[in-house]
Amino acid sequence: MRRVVIIGGGAIGSAIAYFLSCDPEQEPFDITVVERDFSYRQASSALSASSIRQQFSTAINIEMSRYGIHFMRALDQALRVGDEVPDIGLVEPGYLYLASPAGVDVLRENHAMQKAHAVDVALLTPTELKARFPWISTEGVALASLGLSGEGWYDGYSLLQAFRRKAVSQGARYVQAHATGLRRDGRRLTGVQLGNGETLDADVVVNAAGAWAATVAGWAGIELPVRGRRRSVFSFSCPDALPGCPLVIDTSGIWLRPEGRQFICGFAPPAAQDLDDQPLDVEYEAFDSFIWPALAERVPAFEAIRMTGAWAGYYEMNVFDHNAILGLHPACDNLYFANGFSGHGLQQCPAAGRGVAELIRFGGYRSLDLGALSFARILQNRPLLEKNVI
Repeated sequence: MRRVVIIGGGAIGSAIAYFLSCDPEQEPFDITVVERDFSYRQASSALSASSIRQQFSTAINIEMSRYGIHFMRALDQALRVGDEVPDIGLVEPGYLYLASPAGVDVLRENHAMQKAHAVDVALLTPTELKARFPWISTEGVALASLGLSGEGWYDGYSLLQAFRRKAVSQGARYVQAHATGLRRDGRRLTGVQLGNGETLDADVVVNAAGAWAATVAGWAGIELPVRGRRRSVFSFSCPDALPGCPLVIDTSGIWLRPEGRQFICGFAPPAAQDLDDQPLDVEYEAFDSFIWPALAERVPAFEAIRMTGAWAGYYEMNVFDHNAILGLHPACDNLYFANGFSGHGLQQCPAAGRGVAELIRFGGYRSLDLGALSFARILQNRPLLEKNVI
């Protein structure tokens, strides 16, 4: 029985553990997931805004998230454990991208790619946009793109816990410990070293360490272009309802969506301020100086909002091309990577988990070919650029 050690017990690592253990007819594995903090206090899976969309600019991301929405719709059965039926609160009001005149060509290019892959999406003129969402201001909007199905949001922490519980029920073992290094013999890893001095013997090691993945790769002498990038999320209340409100990506780059009876919003800081591994301190000043004025300009009812809370978490940003890195590196025969999702890891964890499990079990993909996300593109300097990174 092959011993698999997964470093990182968030949504990606837990999805891999689930898919590796879910088929009793196939080769069994001895699976250990090393997670440094069972409270997941700083885990991206717990701090994410937890949304899913089909409106990407690359085919592979569309296909991964298409599988993600299908999996989530049937999750109550797939991840059921006895009488415990998971509920992640999935809703599908769609994504709404707003484009300024300067962004129209990119929006149309993305739309053509999406329609070619059967994404249920529609372009709206400002007049059509206003007719559908009377509460929105179309000032500065030249065109909009609305997802009509397969897009929405859910509880990411519940998704993580559902994968974890199911994996454990299928035999995976979770260990709360800090991974501190890798034991290596030539081109193969033979174990994962822990902070308590213990070493877990391993035939296969998976790097699913999220924002800390580059450190794990470094233990094997591999450069991984993944960095932790801080993102702040703000919650606020508004006295007016916004009927049918989707997740809106404004021309300013700010995003917003309903969250129960309130709203949440966030933004990506300018590149010069988007530094690596900053402490998870909320950028409150940005809300007052930038976010609130832009929100009120786009939705007049937001003049009267009141901030009710905020938090910060990490994107595990692939600084090479903003896409996931999956599979082996040519320098090591048994270290598998599942990193760099750049903000869309939760929605893609079903596809990534299934794909990496197939690589480990069969040596290749059997369902959805994720080869475009291999290390080869990085080593050959062939970026697979995703234009729709929020």
